[in-house]
Amino acid sequence: MNKIKIGLPSKGRLRDDSINFFQSKNLKVVNSFGDRNYFFNIEKNNEAEGIFLHAREIIERINDGTLDMGISGLDLLKEFPEVYSENVKTFQKLDFGFADLVVAAPKDWLDVQNMADLEEVSFDFREKYARRMRVATKYPNLTESFFLSKGVSQFRVVPSLGATESYPFTGSAELITDITSTGSTLKANNLRIINDGSILKSSACIFVSKKFLKNKFLRNFN
Repeated sequence: MNKIKIGLPSKGRLRDDSINFFQSKNLKVVNSFGDRNYFFNIEKNNEAEGIFLHAREIIERINDGTLDMGISGLDLLKEFPEVYSENVKTFQKLDFGFADLVVAAPKDWLDVQNMADLEEVSFDFREKYARRMRVATKYPNLTESFFLSKGVSQFRVVPSLGATESYPFTGSAELITDITSTGSTLKANNLRIINDGSILKSSACIFVSKKFLKNKFLRNFN
């Protein structure tokens, strides 16, 4: 019999909260191979096995069928092309991993309080510098859709490889969009959230393959 394949986040608080959530459902995650090994089992359960992965990769693997289920962030699913939602189903939203994807500008951009201000400033910026404003982000698809929905067209997305908050102060971008839970990291980097710049409210979710939706193992989470 093929074992149920489960993916859990490999790092940080999301990993710890996911393991604790499973334990609250009497599904104790056992990493008997050592802390540096990515594989785990469920104690006293022979029908499932799992792997610790980057949260983004969990969604990719559920989509391609190499995982049956996993825990990841709603923001990551929404960033993938819409076709992913045909294969990856949100089975349950969880009460941890809360964060918002937001638009943030340098604190000294006093003329920009909302997205309408940003639209106006973007035209002035292009006229003055002969180029579009740059927006650094790890969420290019969500960012582009949101900006266009707010009537902001004079911008260019700059893919961020990490430390997105630093981009406006290294000359790599003028604005950013980033995921935040408290806003403290943005403030520490002299950035502020634009008033109506909330792109998405995210949380951790159980995602399952479309083919796995009727599997009896999911009764553990009801």
